[in-house]
Amino acid sequence: MGKFQSFQQVIDQQLSIPSQLFMKYTSLGIDEQELVLLLQIHRFRSGGNDFPTPEELAETVTLSSEDCSKALRRLIQKQMLAIEQKKNEQQILIEAYSLEPLWEKLFTITKTPNHQPSFDENIFPLFEQEFGRPLSPFEIETISIWLDEDEQSPALIKAALREAVLMGKLNFKYIDRILREWSKKGVRTVEQAREHGKQFRQGSQMKKTQPSQKRDVSLYYNWLEDDS
Repeated sequence: MGKFQSFQQVIDQQLSIPSQLFMKYTSLGIDEQELVLLLQIHRFRSGGNDFPTPEELAETVTLSSEDCSKALRRLIQKQMLAIEQKKNEQQILIEAYSLEPLWEKLFTITKTPNHQPSFDENIFPLFEQEFGRPLSPFEIETISIWLDEDEQSPALIKAALREAVLMGKLNFKYIDRILREWSKKGVRTVEQAREHGKQFRQGSQMKKTQPSQKRDVSLYYNWLEDDS
């Protein structure tokens, strides 16, 4: 009886996982690694950790922290996972993972979409290459917002990254300002973005008495050549 009670206590501490998730995850475009990560995030959230790091997740699965970061990126791209901001008990604004997009897709009866979001897998490695580090979940979410909510084309996002590098202001706030400025001025193509950036840099250089340190930017012209 004592052993039965101890087992019962273990069962009482189990997570509640919808059976539909196991039945429908493949139809949602989720693979087994991504499924396990979603379950681990669900477990962390139930335990009071709303924003586990890739390193913390890697300790619970057979993936490396880098592979966890990539899987998190894919889940955000697929709109199965989101990052939200909320206040903790001390009224401090913090970041947290939200599984609401997953539950919404799982329990909402809709027709199977015939199209996929206009993601460009090359964008994320390109940003990581320029920043010299893996992107944070919040940065991944920011790029996804540019693509989905702001409906910025992958080509323009790449062009904005190029402009930030050329201006020596490699940060997400500056890139966001570039995209918003282009949107206000009706910049829709890479060619328009190049011309606008050229005019802006020429105006900035006229205000400087000394030339700024130059950087070889031939790479950007190469990866922008295919975008039109």
